Amino acid sequence: MGELAIDKHVQYILDVEKKRDFESLLMEHIRMNGAYWGLTTLCLLGKLENVDQHAVVEWMMKCQHDCGGFGGSIGHDPHILYTLSAVQVLVLFDKLDVLDAEKVSNYIAALQNEDGSFAGDVWGEIDTRFSYCAICCLALLHHLDKINVEKAVNYIVRCKNLDGGFGCTPGGESHAGQIFCCVGALAITGSLHYVDKDRLGWWLCERQVKSGGLNGRPEKLPDVCYSWWVLSSLIMIDRVHWIDKDKLAKFILDCQDKENGGISDRPDDAVDVFHTYFGVAGLSLLEYPEVKPIDPAYALPVDVVNRIFFCK
Repeated sequence: MGELAIDKHVQYILDVEKKRDFESLLMEHIRMNGAYWGLTTLCLLGKLENVDQHAVVEWMMKCQHDCGGFGGSIGHDPHILYTLSAVQVLVLFDKLDVLDAEKVSNYIAALQNEDGSFAGDVWGEIDTRFSYCAICCLALLHHLDKINVEKAVNYIVRCKNLDGGFGCTPGGESHAGQIFCCVGALAITGSLHYVDKDRLGWWLCERQVKSGGLNGRPEKLPDVCYSWWVLSSLIMIDRVHWIDKDKLAKFILDCQDKENGGISDRPDDAVDVFHTYFGVAGLSLLEYPEVKPIDPAYALPVDVVNRIFFCK
């Protein structure tokens, strides 16, 4: 099957932050997400101690706005996507005490609409990604009571399609990324009974192609990132045995750059932190040796999630 080049991937992630090249400037607006992807990868590989946590937290807090939300980088507008990433990183570091949890929770709660949906920011775009971000973030902060959970769940259920999948809004096409967001939010709120597990499981297992990789929609190319979106959803609905896990693991490992580190979307493509994280997270879900287990709903290492909910 091949081996995971752990040391190379760790060095690749550590080097990414040091580079201030053209590519990094293009990604500046999602730097907070990048911090979450890279740091969670390091944690899954047991190498989080290689990072200056104080410096990371200091930078992150400069990205927070008076409203409580976080921007993608310093000086960027607040958004629920970046706010979740910030909270997840602080959870990784066990540094939630630097936050005013009430302020952050109020920011998120104010983004809920009357129909239960969530806007991403003050401009009002609605998407089930934002429903997941809100529910996951508030659960980690122990403030789910800030929102109308019943309405939030009902809105997500309205986004369910005849094929068992979920879209970004009611009537939207089923997509593996949206399915993770909806199933993850339903799992966190104890609402998985709304999922047609056999029908959704069949749709998800059909995402596996001959190479062993997974795609996000019918007739699309496989992509390492769907090793997370599809696999986590299958695990949450207890249908992961419907795919060939060994072939998927081989596909992920074939996407490694074994010389310079990092994982790409498909074999021989350019690597990036996004696909490196989702490749390692996928291997974690496949119980690959030397990779810590990850929680399929919270997208954080299991020991970190247990610390949040059971150790305090």
